[in-house]
Amino acid sequence: MFRAYNPCLALLLSMPVAIASPVFAGTHGGHHATADIVDAQGQARGTAMLSQHKDGIHVDVKGNGLPAGVHAVHVHTVGTCTGPDFTSAGGHWNPGHKQHGAENPAGAHMGDMPNMTVAANGSGELKAVIKGAMLSGGDAPLFDTDGAAIVIHAAADDYKTDPTGNAGGRLACGVLKAK
Repeated sequence: MFRAYNPCLALLLSMPVAIASPVFAGTHGGHHATADIVDAQGQARGTAMLSQHKDGIHVDVKGNGLPAGVHAVHVHTVGTCTGPDFTSAGGHWNPGHKQHGAENPAGAHMGDMPNMTVAANGSGELKAVIKGAMLSGGDAPLFDTDGAAIVIHAAADDYKTDPTGNAGGRLACGVLKAK
């Protein structure tokens, strides 16, 4: 005989949904953000996906159509990407008021991340964890009143020079949007 509600069947039917969504498995509260990254001419140059986990914010940036070489990628303090120079995105996210760079004894900014290597075909990927960071909530959330952005720079970050790591101009920018 069929019953209108079967708790075992309900549990079984919910399992494929969890298995089909591995990207956010282990996220803390299911919080995530995305950005479409564009160059100064408004052309698509990549995407960024950030997700909240217990150990911090996990970042996955995928670039395309970029110049080959090594490029700095940073989280910036303002959710605005006005070309051509993207200075509207403000400085690096730095709620701890530190200096720039993992190799700087007085660093690093919360928005400092490893460099991204772009292949000859213009594609590159960066996966990083911003330890202890929060997208929302906590003492210094990424999403405050003016938002945040991901910026890909023209040069590599030297990991020590304050305030920008000698990363050069801003090639591309994406406004982070909470999802």
